[in-house]
Amino acid sequence: MPKSAAHRLADFAERVLGGPLPVAVRTWDGHQAGPAGPTVVLKNRRALRWLLYSPGELGLARAYVSGDLDVEGDLTEGFRRAWAYRPHLSARDFGEAVRLAGRLGVFGLPPKPPAEEARLRGKLHTLGRDRSAISHHYDLSNAFYQLLMDDSMAYSSGYWSETADLARAQHDKLELICRKLGLRPGMRLLDVGCGWGSLVVHAAKHHGVEAVGVTISAEQVQHVKTRLAQHDLDDRVEVRRQDYRELAGESFDAVASVEMGEHVGEENYPTYASTLYRMLKPTGRLLLQQMSRGAVAPGGGAFIERYIAPDMTMRPLSRTLGHLETAGFEIRDVHALREHYVPTVRAWADTLERHWDEAVALIGEAGARVWRLYLVGGALAFEENRMGVDQILAVRPDATGRSALPWTREWA
Repeated sequence: MPKSAAHRLADFAERVLGGPLPVAVRTWDGHQAGPAGPTVVLKNRRALRWLLYSPGELGLARAYVSGDLDVEGDLTEGFRRAWAYRPHLSARDFGEAVRLAGRLGVFGLPPKPPAEEARLRGKLHTLGRDRSAISHHYDLSNAFYQLLMDDSMAYSSGYWSETADLARAQHDKLELICRKLGLRPGMRLLDVGCGWGSLVVHAAKHHGVEAVGVTISAEQVQHVKTRLAQHDLDDRVEVRRQDYRELAGESFDAVASVEMGEHVGEENYPTYASTLYRMLKPTGRLLLQQMSRGAVAPGGGAFIERYIAPDMTMRPLSRTLGHLETAGFEIRDVHALREHYVPTVRAWADTLERHWDEAVALIGEAGARVWRLYLVGGALAFEENRMGVDQILAVRPDATGRSALPWTREWA
């Protein structure tokens, strides 16, 4: 009896992997091969066509987002098992894959990439292209982000204690930032890449500062303005649609930039760092929270680069510190928060699953599937130390070298 498509695919995959399949595979004809547990479901032959024309992560993502491929069972466990096997197809392997595709009737025209994929134009990290890149992700839908996040609308790693939920972890993160910056009533705070206003609102309400938040997302600006009116903070907080390269002519007692430096690009990072330095008064403090990654896939990989954060660059922590020191900052503290991102992202993922139908109504089935992949894969990347996130406290010393920081870590 001829082998089923599932068993032919399993035989090929096990030869390439040099061992058993990490997950089961079920094909369009109803046959299944592989171990118990998470099962990759190939709903039609087009699912394999995606992989034929875009081998690897991007093809898998396109097949999943389009709905031609699905996963039954625990998606996180499926990712965890599959990540341990990331083979590089040799020319011989690819040739065999093409022949197998022919026998399975997979050949056809390349499928058109899903509409959710970013299609940016222009030179990398120009003002116009950066606006488009930020808009692709952050202008998706304010209503969707409100569904996903807690009331603070903090879209960054929380700071978790054993008893915290997401709202508490985000509150504690914002409070930690304010303590590290030494915020007091009457001080002026600049938040570069202010998102939906979580930090400027918290700092103004609980620490009495006057704050300016800048973002290049039109949707975020509108949301922050609404929040300021609701909290009666219009007279103490200003939000602007403004690029960091457009900041000039002002000085602040403290500057924060929370998970925004990933978007400026490696070539522009010196300009970003020098801008943060220039906007600070002497002895002013900078709190930078930023994700990090080693030399492999600094943009996060093909899926993130196409669907989530096009043009993003994550650099090793040491390189970020070097940029800050070159700009004139003195580094005073580095606080690794990698483990804290795992429960943060998983809380967002749980919310997405609980409110799946609402999410689909807001951003469509394909959009919701993009976010499911993103959140599951992102949590694992932090859990397995393929990505990190750190809070960096730095100061702009005065002309005599004075930092004006306490000698003890009193903010800890």
